[in-house]
Amino acid sequence: MSTILAVNQYPIADVLPHSAPMILLDELVSYDDENVSCRVTITPSLPFFDTGKQGVPSYVGCEYMAQTIAAYGGAHALDDAGEVKIGFLLGSRKYHAEVGVFKLAQTLLIEAKKLIQDESGLCVFDCVIKDEENAVLAQAKINVFQPQDPAQFLKDNHE
Repeated sequence: MSTILAVNQYPIADVLPHSAPMILLDELVSYDDENVSCRVTITPSLPFFDTGKQGVPSYVGCEYMAQTIAAYGGAHALDDAGEVKIGFLLGSRKYHAEVGVFKLAQTLLIEAKKLIQDESGLCVFDCVIKDEENAVLAQAKINVFQPQDPAQFLKDNHE
């Protein structure tokens, strides 16, 4: 993935349509038109922390990636004087983790690069999770959908 040059100006809670305790990331590091980068340090206070394994199971990395993409959407919405809207994780392709657990005190950098976006709100991102030494710990292609009017979309598809 390419280096992300834009500097973040928003706290993570401002760009995610989540509430505590489900905000899983610590910070939005940077973003631009095609890329986003977030960070989380693994601590016992995190949701999904497994005291027996002394870390967070690596399958949670898929949600770290999804929240990183949500932060991308939220930051751009705020840049455009809009509001942060919910989106939907449709699925992941080829999620592969090099580790079984993200370890206690480990800082993870989650990067996502937008590959495809269509007019309906469907996007595909290439995502990677790296450690402090820049080693790849997990990677996947993540499919997300953000309709223009999420409340109406939910209403239309619930009936």
